[in-house]
Amino acid sequence: MPITIMGDREFENVPSIKSKALRINLNENIYGTFSEIGAGQETVRNFFRAGGASGTIAKAMSAYDKDFSDAIYGIEDDRRYVTEERLKKMLTHETNLIEQRISREKHPNKLFFTYANTVATIDFAKKYKGHGWVGIKYQVHPEEDYNEILLHIRFHENDARLQQNTLGILGVNLIYGAYYKYDNPKKLLRYLYDHIDKDQIEIDTINFSGPRFEKVDNRLMSLQLVKNNMTEAVMFAPDGNNVLPAKILYKKNILALRGSFRPVTKVNMDMYKRSLELFLNENRVSEDNTEVIFEITLSNLRAEGEIDERDFMDRAELLCSLGQTVMISNFQEYYKVVEYFSRYTKERMGLAMGVNNLVDIFDEKYYRHLSGGILEAFGKLFFKDLKVYLYPFKDRETGEITTSDNLKVHPRMKELYKFFKYNGKVVDITNYDPAILDIFSREVLQLIAEGKGGWEDMLPEKTTAMIKEHDLFSHYKQKSAQKI
Repeated sequence: MPITIMGDREFENVPSIKSKALRINLNENIYGTFSEIGAGQETVRNFFRAGGASGTIAKAMSAYDKDFSDAIYGIEDDRRYVTEERLKKMLTHETNLIEQRISREKHPNKLFFTYANTVATIDFAKKYKGHGWVGIKYQVHPEEDYNEILLHIRFHENDARLQQNTLGILGVNLIYGAYYKYDNPKKLLRYLYDHIDKDQIEIDTINFSGPRFEKVDNRLMSLQLVKNNMTEAVMFAPDGNNVLPAKILYKKNILALRGSFRPVTKVNMDMYKRSLELFLNENRVSEDNTEVIFEITLSNLRAEGEIDERDFMDRAELLCSLGQTVMISNFQEYYKVVEYFSRYTKERMGLAMGVNNLVDIFDEKYYRHLSGGILEAFGKLFFKDLKVYLYPFKDRETGEITTSDNLKVHPRMKELYKFFKYNGKVVDITNYDPAILDIFSREVLQLIAEGKGGWEDMLPEKTTAMIKEHDLFSHYKQKSAQKI
């Protein structure tokens, strides 16, 4: 077989979609239902065409009519059909039917599955490219409970037929990976893009559950999505579960804080609280319609070379314990963050940051790839109803406090900076706690790594307790010891 080049699977022999479907069909124990809504029966078609499907496919259906679909799966509270809740109902309903209709005594070795998707392809005006939920509920042992893999996709192709074809390929990859790569979820993720280019479809949410995935942390799976360029950003909620960004951000006022959060310090939390107070005082901003996002960029996670998953998980644990929603993104520039949020909302936005971050925003080197340079970036950043909430910086040697009034940018940027500052786009956080301005997370991390005390009072009480209780960032102690 010739070598096939497929992105992350370069130099591997990638099975064709037909051979994947055929391998499933020829497994006499794999048996289940296909329920596909919104884009034809594109996945099951591949299994029919591969041959030998009679022993695999219990049923294939598409409940296209809304009333008929409601009669089968029930009515959603929000009357929507392309939702995670709808997908779960489809998987549960069809799986229950298999269990009721097929005798375990007669078929003791059968591995039941239900594959389902509920999608909306591109509209006629080509204004909305479409999205959908795709999932599989399945067994890998007949006496074992079911596993689930659920994912959300966003279409990028501009033709409904192309989207349907891509969805069908993705479906085969998912079923094949679920049965033959479940012991390596990271590989399973990469294999979802076999015979699919990453500019055709985006996976922005995925969750694994069930006995075979008990040790899988879905936040790490989210990280893999961004790391593998399957999406630009992922989010997880305070409970640690991955969550659809659209669900969190849709029509919300958004306040975002970017940082390393290694670990979360009193400065981070003071910036959060004070900027939120200012943000909630803005016109048309209400607390019940405001979402605060703590963002960590991939470049930040790669600050010391390859991404340290343990380091990532320690930060995630701390932020979640503080009740925060976390976003991992591939956005180095702030204007890209604003563009991303603008997909989901037209409400007000705020960015809370320190002085050094604002100085970086006015550094032209970050915008050389744009034809319009820094002016293009600032047009994208500030044309929305956005404000920057600036946390001050204290010079340890001189004791000088830097605010928006005495902040120094490159001479060529002075007038541009003045324009945005005096038009109210930069707002100083003035009611900060001056006693904590000397706290820096990198110094806290160093104290932890060296096994020294004195760092405890620099962090929120709950954070300190968690670090000690769960021995977070302990791997830095090992690095420190190796250097010594």
